[in-house]
Amino acid sequence: MMVMRKVLANIIKDTTPEFKTMKHPLSANTIEDIRQCLRLIAARERELADAAGEAQSRPYFTDEKPRAEVIPISKIGGLGKNDPEK
Repeated sequence: MMVMRKVLANIIKDTTPEFKTMKHPLSANTIEDIRQCLRLIAARERELADAAGEAQSRPYFTDEKPRAEVIPISKIGGLGKNDPEK
């Protein structure tokens, strides 16, 4: 599945025109067929991950605030009170 997805992605990269004003070499039907193939691959990968009990990972933005916040041990309870740097 992964190889098929990568091959399709490479075909898309290689055939996409450099400028939006240029005509795409693939027909609209072929582009839609590639989209459908990628959707089928993604659905099957999700099915396999669910069957294996793996958690679904989602893409995220690098500037997005994480859901879990890391708190230094020195800030927990009274541990930071005797810190010589303060």
